[in-house]
Amino acid sequence: MTILAFDGVTMIDIAGPSDVFGHANRLGADYELRVVSPDGQPVRTASGTTLGVDGAADDSPKGTVLVPGAYGMVDFPFTGPLVEAVRRLVSDADRITSVCTGSFLLAEIGLLDGRKATTHWRQVDRFGQRYPDVAVQPDALYVRDGNVVTSAGVSSGIDLALALVEDDFGPALAAEVAQAMVVFMQRPGGQSQFSAPSRAHVGRDSPLRTLLDAVAADPAEHWTVSTMSARAAVSPRQLSRLFHDEIGTTPARYVELVRLEAAQDLLSRGHTVASAAARSGFGSDETLRRVFVQRLGVTPGAYRAQH
Repeated sequence: MTILAFDGVTMIDIAGPSDVFGHANRLGADYELRVVSPDGQPVRTASGTTLGVDGAADDSPKGTVLVPGAYGMVDFPFTGPLVEAVRRLVSDADRITSVCTGSFLLAEIGLLDGRKATTHWRQVDRFGQRYPDVAVQPDALYVRDGNVVTSAGVSSGIDLALALVEDDFGPALAAEVAQAMVVFMQRPGGQSQFSAPSRAHVGRDSPLRTLLDAVAADPAEHWTVSTMSARAAVSPRQLSRLFHDEIGTTPARYVELVRLEAAQDLLSRGHTVASAAARSGFGSDETLRRVFVQRLGVTPGAYRAQH
């Protein structure tokens, strides 16, 4: 398992997956972790810390390669040494993965041409515009296409790593790792990378702040554009614009995702499908089933059994 590090790298893109593989090793796996940089020198991470490495990117690492992202990395042209390091790392790898905007580096060398891939939700438009030959999947935690797996923003690297552990050593070991790390076991790759609470960090002075708190507190309320705009004290048109600009989605879709997360929690705590549908605001079993299959790729009953 070779992880590329470079100046400005987002530390959790490296640390999150590394901890997953490290926990897996303590539970019986046998990953050999190696962190490399383009020139073999320590790197300065986005948080300002210095990260030591095990060496330089070589020509033909076997096994899995992971390419992380960096804040603001896509705002500037990539340096030649970084692109060449990626090219060398993936040249003879068995499995190639990326976290967050690391997918831009894979696309830069042409590896993603004709493939499905994803990246951080804030960058999907730029990703598609810059690399038109990539089949961008804008709303997924991670996307597999052959031996290439790309994941979305930041913490999705942990989801990606857990999925790799499951592939390599089975679901039981992956579940043990998730339990040891106290993280969600295993969000399906097709699950939306939009997590309503995690993406809705709006300012205290935003008209949406009180509204989002109210939706989270009572997702089963009859939330319509009219009731939501009244709660936020803005017009329906302004409400839609605020959701687009500050959260990146529509009011209706935001409510659906809050309800989906509420239903997941209820099912995980042992509620029946009917109870979860009623308490989360979906109303009917059929509506809940449709949203689960569309967003998560599983039925509510199957989700309940798994969790």
